[in-house]
Amino acid sequence: MALDGITVAAITHEIKREVLDGRIYKIAQPENDEILITVKTNDGGTRRLFISVSASLPFVYFTEKNKQSPATAPNFCMLLRKHAQNGRITSVTQPGLERVIRIGIEHMDEMGDMTEKYLVIELMGKYSNIIFVDGSDTVIDSIKHISASVSSVREVLPGKAYFIPETQNKTDPLSSVERSDFMSTIKSTPDNVIKAVYNNFTGISPVEASDLCFRAGIDGNSSVAAIGDDALERLYDAFSELIKAINNGSFSPEIIYDKKGAPVDFAAVHLLQYRDLEIRGFDSVSEVLERFYAEKNRAERIKQRSADLRKIVSTIIERDSKKYDIQLKQLKSTEKKEKYRIYGELLNTYGYTASPGDKSLTCLNYYSNEEILIPLDPQKTALENAQKYFERYQKLKRTEEAVTEQLKETKADLEHLLSVHASLDTIENEADIGEVRRELMDAGYIKWKGLGKGKKKTESGKPLHYVSSDGYDLYVGKNNFQNDYLTFKLANGNDWWFHSKKFPGSHVILKVKKDGPDAVPDRAFNEAGALAAYYSKGRDQSKVEIDYVLKKEVKKPAGSKPGFCVYYTNFSMAIAPGLEGLTLTEA
Repeated sequence: MALDGITVAAITHEIKREVLDGRIYKIAQPENDEILITVKTNDGGTRRLFISVSASLPFVYFTEKNKQSPATAPNFCMLLRKHAQNGRITSVTQPGLERVIRIGIEHMDEMGDMTEKYLVIELMGKYSNIIFVDGSDTVIDSIKHISASVSSVREVLPGKAYFIPETQNKTDPLSSVERSDFMSTIKSTPDNVIKAVYNNFTGISPVEASDLCFRAGIDGNSSVAAIGDDALERLYDAFSELIKAINNGSFSPEIIYDKKGAPVDFAAVHLLQYRDLEIRGFDSVSEVLERFYAEKNRAERIKQRSADLRKIVSTIIERDSKKYDIQLKQLKSTEKKEKYRIYGELLNTYGYTASPGDKSLTCLNYYSNEEILIPLDPQKTALENAQKYFERYQKLKRTEEAVTEQLKETKADLEHLLSVHASLDTIENEADIGEVRRELMDAGYIKWKGLGKGKKKTESGKPLHYVSSDGYDLYVGKNNFQNDYLTFKLANGNDWWFHSKKFPGSHVILKVKKDGPDAVPDRAFNEAGALAAYYSKGRDQSKVEIDYVLKKEVKKPAGSKPGFCVYYTNFSMAIAPGLEGLTLTEA
């Protein structure tokens, strides 16, 4: 779910409960679009409020974790420290159900007078911002400056008046919407019911509108004109219950997981439409947002920092794919070589029957016992024509040998690059990026930069470590260096090795216990296979074919690229990718 007005209401309620009347102790700006505020509460404790206005993942929540800040604080951070540090939080409000949180801060100014300023947090997707305003709502500064050339609706610059942009004439659902007004508003909308709800009322997302329809027993995709007044009455009752819960601060933070164990949505109130999926409730919306966004935020940052590698790998894959296609065409063109050899041999045998100036010779092909027509150059003798065909044969034969070797090399390069591309989807930190970069450097795709002679080492990442339902340790390589480490150093001969048959992906090792490889239960095999499918390029398939074999059957050819191995006997399974039953732990 997007960070809608209901979720923001839950966050606002939580901030007010936790830090109202608290004093701001520290302010940091770990990233260009992030602020971390440490507040000393009245009970002597401390709470960290983490605010991100990233265009892709804006959020606000309390966290126990700290983030390293740059050595020199950015200008906006310095301004907040000047005007808000040691200030007291006097109010925490949300205008209607807008995706805006307004935090009042009482602080002593340079003249010793007590003043109140406001930290305004706007959580509006790519328009998200943190704006610091004075008591008259004049912008002091903002973490993102928005000029008239960027937005014709509103400038966000020091000295400009602050206001919330109009929300497309939507109604504030917290403003005591009467039944008749609600029904007339919905009826006047020429859309389906879901759109009619979220297009007319501030702060309600499409997911929440869909859930309201589900609670009312309405097909939300039906047009408004197709449903009766009874259905609209039920929809208003569900709407009223939701607004009542928001006004009372009765939130039920939860994360919804799919059948593969991956989080698919979150909500500040219970979503009944997801009753067939796994729903985990939490004590606070901060815990929900931190857990849900942590992976997404980290993945987004890592994706940005690995963008250059993705571009390099994609470009080389595209180039090598074209080269491979050209080489295949070249190889196909050499299929004529045997015809030219036969022409030459037959002309050596029957050429005496040809007359000077003949344009062709018909003779018996003693390889097939059929007549054959051989084109001739009338300016050449039969023997000269035979020599011409033998030369063509030899040329195509040399081409075939060269292209066959080139195809083998290009295919190996492509397979290696596709495996590197797959590993870019599993990187989790800077160490993983460094290993992929080093692999590309070792392969000669990019140059060593900023490193002296013999200084090619980078920080090594760690493979993923899962524990199966039956307590078996499972290890997943996130790149080809880690795959080699797992398969040829960590794994013992009787451990089980898993890998996707058709898709590039991770090596997965199932460590056996003292009772040996034959004692591993079927469930552990299935979970290991699903894990190998999940960490492959086939993750989005309904089922992926997985090869598995004892590790002692897996060999690495001399001089082969990282991650490459061979095996000549194996078992196979077709299984849906997923993490169900597995617990991620430290490697």
